[in-house]
Amino acid sequence: MPSLLLQQTQQFARYNQWANQRIYAATEKLPPAIYHAERPSFFGSLHATLNHILVGDSVWFGRFTATATPHIQKLNQILHADFAPLWAARQAMDARIVSFADALDDDRLAAELDYTNMSGKPFRQPLAPLLAHFFNHQAHHRGQAHQLLSMCAPDREPPELDLIYFLREAIS
Repeated sequence: MPSLLLQQTQQFARYNQWANQRIYAATEKLPPAIYHAERPSFFGSLHATLNHILVGDSVWFGRFTATATPHIQKLNQILHADFAPLWAARQAMDARIVSFADALDDDRLAAELDYTNMSGKPFRQPLAPLLAHFFNHQAHHRGQAHQLLSMCAPDREPPELDLIYFLREAIS
C-alpha cells in the first residue's frame, strides 16, 4: 500500500488540476482587455499571474524530470501572449503533473534531487519537500489570480478553490 505521503502527493496533483480548471474556466469568460488589464498585483495582471504559475511549474517540472527549460529566462516571463494557448499549455502541464505523480513511489519521494536554481546555484534536497513547495507555489499564486479575477469581474463570484471543495467532490 502506498504511504500517506505518496497518496497526498498524488491527491495534490489532482487538486491542482481541478483548481486550475476552475480558475481558467472562470477567466475564459472575461473580455481580453479586462483579462490583460494592468492591476495592482505582484505580476501586474491576471494574464501575467497565470503565466507565472506556468513558468514556475515548467521550471520545477523540468528539474523533477531532468528536462531542460532553456526557453525560460525569468520568473515573470510571458510564455503565451493570449489566453487560449496559455490555457492549452496549462491543461497539458496539469496532465503531465498527474502522470508524474501517479508514477512516483516512496523510494523516489525520499530520493535526493540535484538541481540548480535560475541563478545557477546548485542544490540537493529530497524530492518530497520540493513537491510540497511546487504544489504550495501553485496554490499561493492561484490565490492571487483568484483575487485578480474578483477585481476583473466584481459582479460574479469567483469559483471556490479551497482543497475541501475538491475533497468533497471527490467523495460524492
